Amino acid sequence: MYKAEKYPSKVLQDAVDAISSLPGVGSRSALRLALHLLKQDENQIHKISGAIDRLATDVHYCKCCQMVCDGDICPICADSKRRQDIICVVESVRDVLSIEATGEYNGLYHVLGGIISPINGVAPSDLNIPQLLERAKEASEIILALSGDVEGETTAFYLYRLLKSEKLKISTLARGLGFGDDLEYADSLTLGRSIAARTEFKP
Repeated sequence: MYKAEKYPSKVLQDAVDAISSLPGVGSRSALRLALHLLKQDENQIHKISGAIDRLATDVHYCKCCQMVCDGDICPICADSKRRQDIICVVESVRDVLSIEATGEYNGLYHVLGGIISPINGVAPSDLNIPQLLERAKEASEIILALSGDVEGETTAFYLYRLLKSEKLKISTLARGLGFGDDLEYADSLTLGRSIAARTEFKP
């Protein structure tokens, strides 16, 4: 960590502290980014800061699937050309973006907002599960596209017990993904094939 007295400017110090609060950004990287911004045109700096400010005020969560969007309903849920009876359940917004990048899926999504993790204090009541159960009443298939680690498997089993029905098909990604793999880091080809070759969920 850099000591405060190494910075000739309190404003620079504050900028470095703010940037280094982001995940995966250390103090050295934060200083490098702050110094880079100082070299930019003033309008460019305001453009960047304005875009970040709008994250707090203008970005919403879709009332249907909890995906990020600019209005009440995200473009995916609003797209009538997509399969309205298939719902892919994912942990986070990043997983939606990863799956969309494959071009292999044409249904809807449901973002849980996390996975069950007692060690991290995340209980079923902390997740968007009630909304999923309500949506599942109109679905023909639920795809449990969760991480392949213990917590992801635990969450999938929990959801399976709640969703199990003779009328509802519950499937999971084909294991082109290894145990413990996060969807976020899977390459598009592997993830796309895992969706296309999805199999029935078996607890």
